[in-house]
Amino acid sequence: MASPVNSVSARVLDAAIEWQLCLDSGTASAAEREAFNQWLCAHPEHSRVWQQLNGVDLRLACAATAPARQALLHNARQQGQRRIGTVLGFVFSAGLVLALFNQYRELGDYFSNEYTAYGEQRQLRLSDQTQVRLNSASAVDIEFDAEERRLYLRSGEILVETAHGDSRPFIVRTAQGRLQALGTRFLVRREGDATRLIVLQSAVAATPAQSAEQQVINQGQQVLMQRQQLGRIQTAAPGAEAWSKGMLVADNLPLAELLDQLGQYQQGYLGVDPQVANLRISGSFPLYDTDKALAALPASLPVRIQRVGSWWQRVVPALAQK
Repeated sequence: MASPVNSVSARVLDAAIEWQLCLDSGTASAAEREAFNQWLCAHPEHSRVWQQLNGVDLRLACAATAPARQALLHNARQQGQRRIGTVLGFVFSAGLVLALFNQYRELGDYFSNEYTAYGEQRQLRLSDQTQVRLNSASAVDIEFDAEERRLYLRSGEILVETAHGDSRPFIVRTAQGRLQALGTRFLVRREGDATRLIVLQSAVAATPAQSAEQQVINQGQQVLMQRQQLGRIQTAAPGAEAWSKGMLVADNLPLAELLDQLGQYQQGYLGVDPQVANLRISGSFPLYDTDKALAALPASLPVRIQRVGSWWQRVVPALAQK
């Protein structure tokens, strides 16, 4: 398995992600490749981060690994095609039904001020010049008045960068409580019956809906907020905002959780066999190319990809080697 992503500076991690996107585009010029090599050798941390995000086990970012990626992708597709003849009718129909359930949304999302579809992101500039980016399948209400600037996150995830020069408090509310920005940049994500706050810059004051408890969460920290209480303050995971650049950074993430996040960016059903759901994986994955992300998994984990058409995919245990 690829090495976990250790604590690194946000600046270096952002640069590594930018280089990954550039090199993986297939259009990088000779000058860009030379600039990348100079960046890679400029500091030991650059090399360490690049190796962790793009290790040989994942074969995702480096242009030199393109043939390996294509071979993996070809093999995965062949496996799916060989099974179409025997299971197409039942599995395809079931997959369509499962896909509908997998991408079910509350009706209220569609009546919110702003929302995104599955696989869509949207950048907003609010009237006070605050920047808000909505992740896939997110919905938010916006209400500014003379006293406060308020957002209500109904579902999904937002990246907020508050504007300077406005004295009104900036508040993000969810069903679980209230988050007040203290001149900051932060992520808010709905997770079932809880809300996760990740502070990228400055600080945020968090108050559960049914508690007088309030804690200030500082830069580089995260906390899970429920209606009755705040969880333990933890170190924020590296690459938490990588989704805003089209990447998913996994740091010792359960396979089921990885697939759940990738599934937000594709149409159809993406499932996992319970036998491999708790396997752990680290690395970086492209959000907008699920085939490429899935094709990399067998190189790191004992799994294979079942695929029927473009609407039904499932990660299952690898076949025993004879």
